[in-house]
Amino acid sequence: MREKKTERTARRAPKPEGRRDHDTSIATRSVERALASRYSTYLDEVQRLIKAGVRVMKRTGSFDPRVSDVVVEAGLSNQGFYRHFRSKDEFLLAVLDDGVRELVGYLRHRMQSAPSPTEQIHCWIEGIVAQAMNPDAAQATRPFVIPQSHLAERFPDEVASSIRQLTMLLHEAIDKAVAAGDLPGADPARDARAIYDLAIGWLHRALVDPEPPSREAGEHLVEFAMGGLRREPKAS
Repeated sequence: MREKKTERTARRAPKPEGRRDHDTSIATRSVERALASRYSTYLDEVQRLIKAGVRVMKRTGSFDPRVSDVVVEAGLSNQGFYRHFRSKDEFLLAVLDDGVRELVGYLRHRMQSAPSPTEQIHCWIEGIVAQAMNPDAAQATRPFVIPQSHLAERFPDEVASSIRQLTMLLHEAIDKAVAAGDLPGADPARDARAIYDLAIGWLHRALVDPEPPSREAGEHLVEFAMGGLRREPKAS
């Protein structure tokens, strides 16, 4: 936001005497070309670091990986790491954000195939449960679910944004179900957050438990959450 203000101020400033518009345009294009090339390189480095961090956490079982292990895995240097991240916690925040975006895409894909809003809600909850039921999914999910509470203390706004990405899908589905008359007693905003807390809390416990949860345990969670949504409207 600060950079945009600076650009607007620069546009209003008087041009130096003898300077022409096309001179500024050429200079701007030159800078943009240089930045575009650097942006692509830096984006690649960040993605390599994130993927390397996830691999290290999977391999070691630790959710507090050493920076030295991450940079070696990524084929980069400490300088490359700290060029993009001011601290290891900021790096773990990037891992969290990347994982949440993948999970949101997975849940959205599941929900799009559902025939009704109520079924979409069912698919969302089942999709969260599936992250613990499948061993490969559990291994991929641990690096961004388990450190979340620790990161929320240092980066409350960023973690809250990640939570909103997940709850928004659920909120929209509940809202549609209420409008269709299928869930007349539901409160879309409050219920979406309550189901998120229930499902993610269950997922966190399942991911740290040495024994994977039973299918019956997952089904019970889904039915319990859906039962709460099907409650009767409060009397006015």
